[in-house]
Amino acid sequence: MQQTRAVVRLDAVRSNARLFRAAAGTKLCAVVKADAYGHGAAEVARALRMQADCFAVALVEEGAQLRHAGIGGEILVLCPPLTEEEALRAAYHGLTVTVSDRQDVALLARACARFGARLRCHLKVNTGMNRFGFDEEPLAAALASRWPRSLRVEGIYSHFYRPEDRAATEAQFALFLRMAERAQQRFGRLCRHIAATGGVLAGPRYALDMVRVGLGLYGYAPAGFSVPALRPALRVYASVAAARTAFSGGAGYGSYAPRPGPLSVVRAGYADGFFRVGTGRNALCMDAFVAERAAQKYEDVCVFSDADAYALGHGTVSYEVLVRVCGRAVKEYVDG
Repeated sequence: MQQTRAVVRLDAVRSNARLFRAAAGTKLCAVVKADAYGHGAAEVARALRMQADCFAVALVEEGAQLRHAGIGGEILVLCPPLTEEEALRAAYHGLTVTVSDRQDVALLARACARFGARLRCHLKVNTGMNRFGFDEEPLAAALASRWPRSLRVEGIYSHFYRPEDRAATEAQFALFLRMAERAQQRFGRLCRHIAATGGVLAGPRYALDMVRVGLGLYGYAPAGFSVPALRPALRVYASVAAARTAFSGGAGYGSYAPRPGPLSVVRAGYADGFFRVGTGRNALCMDAFVAERAAQKYEDVCVFSDADAYALGHGTVSYEVLVRVCGRAVKEYVDG
């Protein structure tokens, strides 16, 4: 087979979801953005129907794709819409949008007025990550102003930027509770959520009304945490496209010279999402790499099984690795 083959264990994803739900003791929002971190958003969402209370995606387009795949229930879009057309599409598919500043409010209100739509939304507040979200004073001003009737506020959330740091996390948490209380004085009872995977592992007090778990669903813990019970859900396999013997020259591009002996050419390269350079002594080609080992042509070999180890060897994080290594892969799902 020319394409790499990504094998996803849905039973492992469910096992990880149960672990986090039990640890949090509250509602679980399963984060399936970026095609469920490369694992396949629709299949993962179907597998988690009994464990997840709702799902989260990054983009309106991702939410629409889940609806087309038959996924019902609440889908929270984490990045605020940037155009009126996106807002309309969110309303059409019954998605819950993020409102992170007064410009978002104005854009969504215009879109709703123009198309006769209504939108459910969660407020995003900035407690220290400085990515999206109302700061405290602008939030107070927004809450004091007239709010469009077309926008139904149902939740408020933030994000820990360093959950392994107790002092930073406590400061963020205190600020979030203060901002959430102000918002609830304006809108009534809201779903409050600040803990993602790291926040759950930092302690149950941060769980509040819901937790958003992404990386942990797929079998990995963020920096600063270790959870041996997590089960990685993804392995990637590739075919040996040639078996040969080194006699002179290099192995792929660059100055690397292999020892005399057997070589196998594996049909996976950086166009498939793997990193061109890293811990290996020779660089990957676009569509293949050369390994100093004996193998049979057409043999299936595992080229990826541990995102943490692979990330460590390439100076990055497991998040980036997971969303890359299924670039051209055919996905296969195993359940049980």
